[in-house]
Amino acid sequence: MFDSCAELVAEFLDIESQLAQPGVHSNPEAARKLARRHAHLRPIVAAYERWQQLGSDAAAAMELASEDSSFRADAEAAMREREDVEQRLRTLLVPRDPLDGNDVIMEIKAGEGGQESALFAGDLMRMYVRYAERRGWGVQLIDREDSDLGGIKSATLSVKARGAGDPDDAPYARLKFEGGVHRVQRVPVTESQGRIHTSAAGVIVLPEAEEVDVHIAPEDVRVDVYRSSGPGGQSVNTTDSAVRITHLPTGIVVTCQNEKSQLQNRESAMRILRARLLAIAEEEAAAATAQSRRSQVRTVDRSERIRTYNFPENRISDHRVGFKAHNLDSFLDGDMDACIQACLDADTQSRLASAADGS
Repeated sequence: MFDSCAELVAEFLDIESQLAQPGVHSNPEAARKLARRHAHLRPIVAAYERWQQLGSDAAAAMELASEDSSFRADAEAAMREREDVEQRLRTLLVPRDPLDGNDVIMEIKAGEGGQESALFAGDLMRMYVRYAERRGWGVQLIDREDSDLGGIKSATLSVKARGAGDPDDAPYARLKFEGGVHRVQRVPVTESQGRIHTSAAGVIVLPEAEEVDVHIAPEDVRVDVYRSSGPGGQSVNTTDSAVRITHLPTGIVVTCQNEKSQLQNRESAMRILRARLLAIAEEEAAAATAQSRRSQVRTVDRSERIRTYNFPENRISDHRVGFKAHNLDSFLDGDMDACIQACLDADTQSRLASAADGS
């Protein structure tokens, strides 16, 4: 049982040895990858070593129980704990998304519903910023297009963990199930009759790619610059600081105009492009191996929803896992962990079931 664990322990110790060498840290990207893998293996190694230790303790207690029956209780306690640790170890060993430890590029777009949808998209953006702050992550606004009345037509955020921690607590692991259409039911500020309207906003969550993950050849991109529009300081409409990058092989177009510097906008656009190309590569790899991969809704249609935010009833409903709560105000203030955990638990059960079917 757990034959693969010995290899994982050896890999863990080898990575620890590499991380202790000063030369490794001269390459920050390589060091970061090693640190992420180390963080992923740490709980597996700890659980495996505890499982082994409990087995030894139980065997020793049973041997002593042949002479002193009081040791039988110790043996039984060790075996009960070993069963719990064994279940956790089985869960840890189930193949998981290798991108769980990544940071995130998140795109939020207004959909059907006009100004009300744009206002709701702004609410979602603030919700994710507050959630990231609660978890101690860093958030950067990469690009934003405002609408009237204080809403947003679209926004792109970068969410980064501070250091290499447990992959289960990394931005992509916890936010990847936020991708899809979010529906809101409330009385819009523009509604004079007090009628409840339904509108929608879309969220796309992409694992952020490092340059070593996705290589983009210079000849594969066309870069256009133009005048920024909207908020952005005195440079707006006076310099060609906005950037549009077209990836010629795929036709993907990314625009950024949030920064005053053309160079900064270009760097931001390339980050988004790498994330989109990584997502495409992952989807193609999953299809090639005939493995099902959770697909995110790419359209912003009210009928294709993952979650509903009902203001009159102060209710949150996640339609994929049946989660419901009546704490809409705190949820929109970033108190999202209960719903996110319900999605993670459902995914874990699905992976365990798939692993059992394949065994």
